[in-house]
Amino acid sequence: MAPLVENELISGNFNLLIALFIGLGFGFVLEQSGFSSSRKLAGVFYGYDMTVMKVFFTAAVTAMFGLLFFSLFGWIDLELIYVNNTFLYSAIIGGVLMGIGFIMGGYCPGTSMCAAAIGKIDAMVFIIGIFIGVIIFGIGFPLWEKIYTAKAMGPLKLSDLIGVKDGVFLLLLSVMALAMFFAAEWVEKKFPRDVY
Repeated sequence: MAPLVENELISGNFNLLIALFIGLGFGFVLEQSGFSSSRKLAGVFYGYDMTVMKVFFTAAVTAMFGLLFFSLFGWIDLELIYVNNTFLYSAIIGGVLMGIGFIMGGYCPGTSMCAAAIGKIDAMVFIIGIFIGVIIFGIGFPLWEKIYTAKAMGPLKLSDLIGVKDGVFLLLLSVMALAMFFAAEWVEKKFPRDVY
């Protein structure tokens, strides 16, 4: 979670407590939104339910707006936010593999945890698969280390990549999100599914 600027009210431990409550709230919202259903998640790939796309675009815009707003008022230091290093080839390969796993299992790592927390057996099996994959990746890392670290681009943000300020990128992302909402509505009408 983002590190709030420490002052007499907010300590490092309080930051961790805030992160815990944000995580619990996020899990609750995921479950209440139906994201613990593998059918709802798979619906994105089949076109009959675009809720996942709508929620995640909304989350991206809201999070970016919140970070920029907090930064503007000095409540958060954007320089302290960790940005993962970008390794282009491994990101593409990992994205394809995760997409295949997503459509086969109906879950992503976060939603599988959410579904397992409410007792769904298929999600528990999915999580076991995640751990098996992590172990295989870790043990076999020397075999694919060169592919994993290929095309290293450092800690890269999309706004930096396209050469615009964060505020301009937020505007572009908002416009893209609105366009996606209209496209998602069209796709849902094109590929309806009445029964879950």
